[in-house]
Amino acid sequence: MGLFSFIKDAGAKVFGIGKTSAEEAAEAKAAANAKAAADELRIEEAAARNLEETINDLQLQVENLKVFVDDDMARISGMAYDQATREKVILVVGNTSGIATVDDQMTVEHTEPEAQFHTVVSGDTLGKIAKKYYGNAMKYPVIFEANKPMLKDPDKIYPGQVLRIPHMD
Repeated sequence: MGLFSFIKDAGAKVFGIGKTSAEEAAEAKAAANAKAAADELRIEEAAARNLEETINDLQLQVENLKVFVDDDMARISGMAYDQATREKVILVVGNTSGIATVDDQMTVEHTEPEAQFHTVVSGDTLGKIAKKYYGNAMKYPVIFEANKPMLKDPDKIYPGQVLRIPHMD
């Protein structure tokens, strides 16, 4: 009769559960993908809770605040006390590493004119930004105050950061 050669892991197992190595590999991959998806969901839920906590720690008044994170998008809902609070919440979330898009679904209790947003570029200072929007570099404290408590020092802004530029009467 002689010796016959077979591919060791190609056939169904006679002893055990009867799955090929390919079937076992596919099941292991599916299980790993399911675990990764569950881990990512836990990470996104934790990120959402951290953002909610940060917003509360900054004493930004939003009733029924809810943040939902899905990949690089965050959705915010609740009722902000005023327009400035709404905009600050958007900036807290949007200026967070890993967030590329903010879906603002908040309502506002006390309406007021909307601010503009400015994305900081290399070389920007609050003075340069104030000059651009208000025609006067000495109005930089208006921008600094409008971005408190997220900004703690008027000299510490960074490229890519988005700032509120409030409407001037």
